[in-house]
Amino acid sequence: MAQSTTIGGESGAKPAAPLAGRTVAVVHAAWHSCGSYQVNVSQAAVYRALGAHVISLSVREWPPGQSDLASPRWRDYISHTQDMPADERYYANMPGGVFARASFWRDVYWPLIHGDHAAATAAMTGLARLPAALAGRRIDLVHCNHFFCIPAARNLSAAAPLVIETQDVQALQYDLRNEGLFIVPPRASYDAMLATELDWLRKADLLVHLNAEECATFERLLPDMRNALVYPAVEEAPTGPGGDDIVIVASGNYPNTLSVEWFLDQVVPKAPHARVKIAGNVDSALKARNPALYERWKRLFLGRVDDIGAIYANAGLVLLPTTEGHGLSIKAVEALSCGAPLIATPQAFRGMRVDPARLSNVALCEDAESFAAALEKAALAGPARDPRSNGAAREVSDTRRFYEANFSPAAYEASILSTVLPLVTR
Repeated sequence: MAQSTTIGGESGAKPAAPLAGRTVAVVHAAWHSCGSYQVNVSQAAVYRALGAHVISLSVREWPPGQSDLASPRWRDYISHTQDMPADERYYANMPGGVFARASFWRDVYWPLIHGDHAAATAAMTGLARLPAALAGRRIDLVHCNHFFCIPAARNLSAAAPLVIETQDVQALQYDLRNEGLFIVPPRASYDAMLATELDWLRKADLLVHLNAEECATFERLLPDMRNALVYPAVEEAPTGPGGDDIVIVASGNYPNTLSVEWFLDQVVPKAPHARVKIAGNVDSALKARNPALYERWKRLFLGRVDDIGAIYANAGLVLLPTTEGHGLSIKAVEALSCGAPLIATPQAFRGMRVDPARLSNVALCEDAESFAAALEKAALAGPARDPRSNGAAREVSDTRRFYEANFSPAAYEASILSTVLPLVTR
């Protein structure tokens, strides 16, 4: 059974489009409702805009089995990713029979119990069974996301030019993840996981990095590779009309959970007049990590929201209480795009070539005390009465202008044209 869906038909691009008649495969992890997924959507959209026929290959790392698209895990993923603008969509994961292979126990299980997620996840995607419909397909370019998807990308096409979008130094994320896990000694070190990551990245023709810090890091670690800074296209949030809401938007990943935990523990008690709404599935993550803190503040949580644009549109003030994480924050870019006044920590702007202190609609706060003071002042004044919070002002705000120049679809298309297109047309 071919594990695929098809949407949209042919791209309908004009013959003069730079990639007309070419096929581009976007290979990515089977994640949804997160910043990485939005990056994948923008990749498929820009290649279609350039005239390519776009194939999306979603690769699930874990668990093995449930390869049928009718399985609960794939049904859930597909239901949350209907906006993926590829011409064809395919899905892959390790088959249930992988437990009978020695390579599974050697390359997946053994590294995993020692916390070596770099080796384990790469092995998982390498063991993923690709749909038969993709066998022998001509692929002119593979745009692969995350180093651990490279094995699946190379199984798809060994010959096509390979672009890797690193999306952070994954060894940093793995090392952070291990802090909350029971690990069988000896525990995998950051250096060992980084070495695995770099070995896989050397198989690429071009490394694309979506934030400035990440680009500088890989230029230092892999100086002989072609490295390029390409900010991702992030879907814009509505700029108005604005309102009284003070909001935080956060998914349930580990850094976001720690940041919201800090906000509730260190900031909210010092801003008693602030009525904050927290949207996103960070609620369930915090409940699992710190149930007492969650119970104390559960009235603030909205949970997962289908129309996150409405949250931004009706907000008079957006908060970015970011204390943890590596790489670009997609939620921060969304907040920039809505043009609303922001209260933020410097960490929210990590990876961006911007001095946030120069953005007139941003209150930059270095610690919990200053964050709470700015929040309390805004709450007492009333966000909706701040002239910067209305739709007209937000359209021309500093943060909105920064978004348009760096993270809009037009800016992303220009970057892809200059960096990636030469690989296909050479």
